[in-house]
Order: sequence, then structure tokens, then C-alpha cells
Amino acid sequence: MLLAKAAIMGVVEGLTEFLPVSSTGHLILAGSLLGFEGGSLTPEKVKAFEISIQTGAILAIVLVYWQRLTHVIGTLGSDRNARRFVLNVLIGFLPAVVVGLSFGKRVQAALFSPMVVASTFILGGLVILWAERRKNVVVRVAEVEDMTPLDALKVGLVQCLAFVPGTSRSGATIIGGMLFGLSRKAATEFTFFLAIPTLIGAGAYSLLKVRHSLVAADLPLFGVGFVMSFLAAWACVRWLLRYVATHNFNAFAWYRIGFGLLILATAYFGVVNWSDN
Repeated sequence: MLLAKAAIMGVVEGLTEFLPVSSTGHLILAGSLLGFEGGSLTPEKVKAFEISIQTGAILAIVLVYWQRLTHVIGTLGSDRNARRFVLNVLIGFLPAVVVGLSFGKRVQAALFSPMVVASTFILGGLVILWAERRKNVVVRVAEVEDMTPLDALKVGLVQCLAFVPGTSRSGATIIGGMLFGLSRKAATEFTFFLAIPTLIGAGAYSLLKVRHSLVAADLPLFGVGFVMSFLAAWACVRWLLRYVATHNFNAFAWYRIGFGLLILATAYFGVVNWSDN
């Protein structure tokens, strides 16, 4: 049963990490409904498990963009565009490092309540609806390669909103990028690329803090979650790239609003104790 629960948690992470719907909120709800934490699974081990499934999702991004990433790495010394691409990703990553190390944990601890999480879900949905309904939108940046360092910095600053529980890192960067003049495709792809250093860095930092609680017996549990997250994220990313070519994000906006109401309902009736998560 525990391995089955780990598989479900991995699928939830893989499906929600790169959609504008907040993977954290979904993992909390899924974990509570499944009774995932408890017994031998201490809060430290659950945190380490979440890092492992997050890593599986990141590996999916690397696989989907393998040729593109290896080309960039292989031509760093000779291709100016490759160097600008790497520079933009690093610039976009930097604000999250500064804010995360300085204020991230305190912000999350202070704001982690059902009302805040539900409010950010609903507010995020309304922002998406507003962003999609704007008239006479001017798209300055059609492709990721056309981004300037200033574009990357703006998206990186918006990514810091994800420290507020329920905001969604992907949602903040995709919609923020679109508001700054990026095409839907460019904003989505840059979100994927920005996730690689952001989530790997956050995961490594968190894993370092809980490493003492890990034992060899945890490997099957972590392995199942990792594999299922990888497969779900791989399928989700490929689907999302096709989806954004012909659709807007209104469906995700209404989903966020509905999920925000669900958070309020589960908190009110005691189904999920969000404050303990």
C-alpha cells in the first residue's frame, strides 16, 4: 500500500509541477487524503520523498529538451546565442536564490493558512482570466532565444511570488512572462528551462537539511515515486507544449478557482489540516 501511495504522489507531482496550478497544494491534499505521512514516514522523510519526485519531474524536462540543451552546452564557446540563453536562465534563477535564502521559509511559515492558500489559488485564476482577455496584446518575444537579460530578470522576479503558498511557480512565470510581452510558447518554455536550476537548487538545499533521516530501506519508496513522477511529467510537458500552440490558459484559471473553493471546503469540514503542512 505504501508503494501504491508513493506512485500516486509521484503522478500528482509530475502532472502538476509544470502546470499553472501549484503542485504543492495538490501534494498536500493528496498526501492528507492518502494518509501518506505517519508511522515510519516522518516529516523529514516525507520532505526527502517530495524532493525525489520533484527530481523525477525535472529529469523529464531534461529528456524532452535533451537535444536543445546538449547543443547549447556544446556550443557555449562559439555560439553567442547559446551564451545568452545560459545567461538568461541564470539571471532568471538568481532572484529566487536571494529571496529564498533570505525570506522564503519565513514567508511560507507566516502565510501558510487555508485562507491564504485558497485566496492565492482563486486570485491566480482571476489574474489568468484577465491576462487572457486583454485586447491588442503586443508580443515582443516570439521565441526563448529572443529574450533579453531584462526579460529574464522580470520573469525571475515574478517567480519569487511562488514563495507565497498556493501561487504556483509555473503559473507565476508563464503568466508573468506573457504580461511582459513574451509569447505563450516562449513564456511556457522559459518556465521549463528556469525550473531546472531552480528546483534542483531548492531540492539539493532541502535534501542537505534532512539527509540524516534517510536509510537504505527508503530506496524502493523513493524509486517508485521518482519513476512515476518522471513518466507523468514527461507526458504532461509534451502535452502542454501542444496545448499552448492552439489554446489559452482559461481552463487552468477556472480549475484554480474551483481548487481554491475545495481548499476552503476541506479546511472547513476538517478533511485536510492545511496548517500542519
